[in-house]
Amino acid sequence: MTVPTPHRAGWRQPYAWIVWGGVAFFLLNLAALILSVLVNSFAVNWFGTWLPSALTTAWYADAWQEFGLADVLQVTLLVALAVVGLALLLGVPAAYALARRDFAGKRLVMLLLLLPVLLPPITYGIPLATVLYKFHLAGTMFGVIAANLVPALPFVVLVMTPFIEQIDTNIESAARMCGARTRQVFARVLVPLLIPGILAAGILVLVRTVAMFELTFLVSGPDSQTLIVALYSAAFTPGIRAAQAIDAMAVVYTLLSSALLVLALMFVNPTQIVAQVKEVTPE
Repeated sequence: MTVPTPHRAGWRQPYAWIVWGGVAFFLLNLAALILSVLVNSFAVNWFGTWLPSALTTAWYADAWQEFGLADVLQVTLLVALAVVGLALLLGVPAAYALARRDFAGKRLVMLLLLLPVLLPPITYGIPLATVLYKFHLAGTMFGVIAANLVPALPFVVLVMTPFIEQIDTNIESAARMCGARTRQVFARVLVPLLIPGILAAGILVLVRTVAMFELTFLVSGPDSQTLIVALYSAAFTPGIRAAQAIDAMAVVYTLLSSALLVLALMFVNPTQIVAQVKEVTPE
């Protein structure tokens, strides 16, 4: 083992300070950006001073009424829960098949599942929206759910596969020796063991669906907009709107996304998504 010389250590230290300085500068700017939106959402007026002249909560009530946040949040909740339910219902059995079966073209299937997760949604969102418009599904709740299901289903499969691979196959063999069928093994043996993974995948899909702008924007209509699309419309569509009301809407979206993210991190370790840890069992 080689011991770094003082000369090399001296060169490494300035680079470390530069890296940490860059990280601190980024975090400081990010915090300033978020705080400016938060403070402006409570400001009566804010011109040329460090802080607003007066504070009020009236902008939140105005945003709730003007942008119809009650209906928007209801649509967001319905779309997110529907996508989570369908993605888990279809994705968990598919992940089980990929984890337990070896077949020709398995790597190709895994690659195809990775594409909707890795590629920017806009790259396949426009052709997907064209298909949905052709079948008159765009502008409806069903179209929004179908569009969000395209990246959500592969994501569930990729998240659940390492959880299933960590379960010893001898447990399934013992259940079959006792007379259990495949459906009973899956429902009564595997699913209880997979509850942490199912919760993790479901909450992560919930976070992704609430934050999915591109696909929802391309296929949503006036009555099927989620919160992120309504926020974009309020900020950039023609018309005169108070900046404080738009910032109040942005704060609501940020709080909702942050709460879902914290909830997701309580159930899932991010390293499990990128590394498939297998238990080494004695032969």
